[in-house]
Amino acid sequence: MPCIFVFTIELLIGNNSKRTMTHHFVQQSSPLQHLTIDAITLVQNYLDRLGYKAQIHFELEGCYRFKNNRDQKLDFSQINQCLRLLDIDGEIVCEYWRNQWEYVSLFNGQTPLKEACNLQRIITKLPQLFQQLYGKNTVIETLIQPVVWSGDQGKLITGSKQIFTNDTRAVHIPNAVQLNVSVLDSKDNNLIAEPGFGEYLQNCFLRTSLECCLLYLPEEAAFERLALKTRYGLAQELCSPVDISGGHQGSIALYKKLGKHNQNMGEEPLLYDSDNKVLSVQQNWQKTARIEHRLGAASIHYNPFINVLYGLLNVLDAVQAYEQEPCLLTGSFAPIALPSSLFTPKSTTATLGAVDLFKGGTWFSDSINFVEQQATMVNEKSVLDCPMTLGDKIKQAILAPYQVNIVI
Repeated sequence: MPCIFVFTIELLIGNNSKRTMTHHFVQQSSPLQHLTIDAITLVQNYLDRLGYKAQIHFELEGCYRFKNNRDQKLDFSQINQCLRLLDIDGEIVCEYWRNQWEYVSLFNGQTPLKEACNLQRIITKLPQLFQQLYGKNTVIETLIQPVVWSGDQGKLITGSKQIFTNDTRAVHIPNAVQLNVSVLDSKDNNLIAEPGFGEYLQNCFLRTSLECCLLYLPEEAAFERLALKTRYGLAQELCSPVDISGGHQGSIALYKKLGKHNQNMGEEPLLYDSDNKVLSVQQNWQKTARIEHRLGAASIHYNPFINVLYGLLNVLDAVQAYEQEPCLLTGSFAPIALPSSLFTPKSTTATLGAVDLFKGGTWFSDSINFVEQQATMVNEKSVLDCPMTLGDKIKQAILAPYQVNIVI
């Protein structure tokens, strides 16, 4: 079982609004979660000894349903106040589709482990918070799942990203979990902005994402999400990924001076007028440069701790290469198709499913084992009491729920 969080909320709303919240955090770690937290701690400490710090931030999309299909926008100020009181470094904002929301991480200097805890709490408790705070607005269901079938309707005019025709066809909304990664050196410089490092780290994620797709696509519906655009003719309306691709705007994107929509990155207000309107800005893109891993599918089965560990191991690969040769060179990368299912079809083994890909791979477990070996050399093992084959233990625990006989 994942973490369990118990809290109570008291909202007294009137002329003298009083809002108080008390919460008790009860963590009941499964063997997998206990081992993964140990591994995250080991990697964080190892990177720290090398003089580097990984910054990892999540974005999570989801939807809610209204009673009688009401078309209504919610004010998220109440729920965001609750998140602050729960010590969650993030907030809920509106997303593109009707009744779609997004959780975005705040940059409060939290460690990768704290960021994993933040997202685990959101996945566990957000549906209850929506019900408690917005039930009076007839919110009857909050969904954290890869696809919300018939979640909206409409068809975009050809060539437009905002204007719809009168066609009211169903739109199946894809929901993502996005992993954003940057790396700071001992002087707090963002290495993603350095020549070659961002490209190399992006390539690390590109090389490991196929073998490890089970980690960020943990249920069968996640693979249906990948096929939405082609299967239902929604290529123009949806921007969800279909394969592993890099470059500036791929499914694993490198953002430096320009962002996803070719907007300037890192713009900071420099001068305001008397109405507090921005008159001029300066661009500090070096601060916001990052890798965005956009392949993950929103799911209650998504494990933030495992995915933070996956991100940290890729950072470690890039940092070790950077230690050997600061001027990193990266070759081109051809897009790779993701599997179409969790499981390999019985009729053919030409295309492996996500479970068999992870089972047959060694990078993930070997990388964890390497860090553990380094930790034993400085006596960290006695502090965390990790087994000698920590990576193998974690890999076994990840695969355990999928070890069933399924005929496809």
